[in-house]
Amino acid sequence: MSSTSAPEAPTALPPVKRRNAELVLTVIAILITMAGIAIAGLNLNGRVPSAMWTVGLTFGALSAVAHVAMRFLAPYADPLIMPCALFLNGIGVAMIWRLNASHEENIEGAGVGMQLVWTAVGLICCFLIIVFLKDPRILQRYTYISALVAIVLLMLPIIPGLGHAVYGAQLWIKIGPFTMQPSEFAKIALVIFLASYLMSKRQVLQIVGKPIKVGRFTLIELPRARDLAPILVGWLLAIGMLVVLRDLGTSLLLFGTFLAMLYVATQRSSWVTIGLVMFAGGATLAYFLFWHVRARVNIWINTFDQEVYEAVGGSQQLVEGLVGMAYGGLFGTGIGGGQAHNTFAADSDFILASIGEELGLTGLLAVLMVLGLLVERGMRIALAATGPFNKLLTSGIAFVLAYQVFIVLGGISRVIPLTGSTTPFMAAGGSALMASWIMMGILLRISDNARRPAPQSIQDEGATQVIRR
Repeated sequence: MSSTSAPEAPTALPPVKRRNAELVLTVIAILITMAGIAIAGLNLNGRVPSAMWTVGLTFGALSAVAHVAMRFLAPYADPLIMPCALFLNGIGVAMIWRLNASHEENIEGAGVGMQLVWTAVGLICCFLIIVFLKDPRILQRYTYISALVAIVLLMLPIIPGLGHAVYGAQLWIKIGPFTMQPSEFAKIALVIFLASYLMSKRQVLQIVGKPIKVGRFTLIELPRARDLAPILVGWLLAIGMLVVLRDLGTSLLLFGTFLAMLYVATQRSSWVTIGLVMFAGGATLAYFLFWHVRARVNIWINTFDQEVYEAVGGSQQLVEGLVGMAYGGLFGTGIGGGQAHNTFAADSDFILASIGEELGLTGLLAVLMVLGLLVERGMRIALAATGPFNKLLTSGIAFVLAYQVFIVLGGISRVIPLTGSTTPFMAAGGSALMASWIMMGILLRISDNARRPAPQSIQDEGATQVIRR
């Protein structure tokens, strides 16, 4: 007589930490940074500079500490995020050193110390997020507080005595010798607000109002009029930044992120259509009413006109960037072999143009592929995240990174008007670098929570339920 036994419970493969793969990629990022500084020195004066060791090993030590911290604080997090961010940060450090060295009689006196300091501060912020934000869903309790924080940060530069205008843009605050761009941190607070608000209101926002038809075909399904308040507030905020702060880049970034998150939450393309029409209308009205908007558009359309080129604040910077990228060709002049240092803001707003000139189209595409990989990993984390808030938060951060790169690259290539935005992790300065690392901290924490195995008691309970079935 044969006896039948209960079927064995299916066992899922345990999550793989993949920290060794992260280690290998981190070492590669360090070596690329050191090689970039060495090649720059060889092209500038024929010798390998001491900065290859001082700057390279300092950056390597920061990267090594970050990797060790990942093993203990977020062992199940996505293994590609930290190496990709360190690679971009390292390329930025090498390029900034090279640009600074061109302005020194002795390149050994070139410094990039502050960028390394901001890198260290950014990594500290990243791991503070990982340590103290155990469950990011707690942020959804502070919906309107995060919105208030974002608005206060955006308004700080217009406060007399605190705001600091640079080349006509009122984007900075100055405290003693230090300057900061609050809008870099405001975008994080706004993403948190949008994720929380859209999570609670998504069912209401999905309700269809009056459909507009052409014959038998539905052209667009408009939402109800009383549900238009969120998009009206977002539109007013974006246009207000465009007019008052003269910040076209952040205006485009925040409104684009808002529309993308609204679509993710509701799956309704009508919201995107309405938003784009509203923004186009507001920007057109601003063009006719405000001279600084007309000036940006004029530089964009008439870039190579002699009068526009020679005007104060004209198109000279844009022309030099375009000519430099064209001169770089497919493989570039080599780091230190070009004239990128002669372009205004070559280490910040135009750092992608500097890379295009000295690393060529090949090097620029490699950098863009790594930036795209970061966006892709953010979207992948959104798919794996538990709970709608975490999904919206991670997708919002991914959209911010994607739009920021598009705005910078679109500006230096004349796809859109030049905005003065910064490339994540690469541009010189502390505010943008710290904000980028804070966003990585949120992604790493959510990724670690999503991939971390459930406690053994929960696993045993699940196995018992399977056997009973």
